[in-house]
Amino acid sequence: MKKPNKTNAMRILDSLGIEYEYFEYSTDDGKIDGISVADKLGEKRETIFKTLVTEGSDKELFVFVIPVEFELDLKKAAKASSQKSIHMLPLKGLTKNTGYVHGGCSPIGMKKSFKTYIDEAAVLNEKIIVSAGQVGLQIKLNTKALAKCVNAEFVDLI
Repeated sequence: MKKPNKTNAMRILDSLGIEYEYFEYSTDDGKIDGISVADKLGEKRETIFKTLVTEGSDKELFVFVIPVEFELDLKKAAKASSQKSIHMLPLKGLTKNTGYVHGGCSPIGMKKSFKTYIDEAAVLNEKIIVSAGQVGLQIKLNTKALAKCVNAEFVDLI
C-alpha cells in the first residue's frame, strides 16, 4: 500500500517523535461513522474514538474524544469544562474553527488549541485510534501520548 499524503496531525506527531500507525479505509460506500470504520479496519470498537467539537454557554469551544459506540453526555461535558451548558458545534462552524471536515476531525492539529477532554475509558487501552484529520484515514497511537500531545484530561464523558 502506498503511503498516504501526510496530514497535519501526522506531521505534528512526527515532529514530536510520537510513534503511530496509519490505516486507510474506503469511503466509496459513504459509511464513515466510527462503528463502520471499526468494522472496515477489523479493529475492536472500544479502541476507536471519535472527536467531537462543542460550544459552551460562554461561546468557548471544547473538544471531546469518546468511544465511537457512545454518545457524549452533554451534562458531564458541561461539568468537565466548567460550563453552564454545552452543545455540539453546528457543522458549518466545524471547518471554520478547526480546519477539519465532518468525519475527518482529528483532536491533533486543529487551527487553534482548544481545551480537550478524553473519555476515561481510553485508559483501558494502551493505544487508541482517532481520525488522522482526513476522511478515510485513521491513526493508532499511545493513549497517554495523545493526551500529552493535545494537553487533554481524562474524564467521564459517556
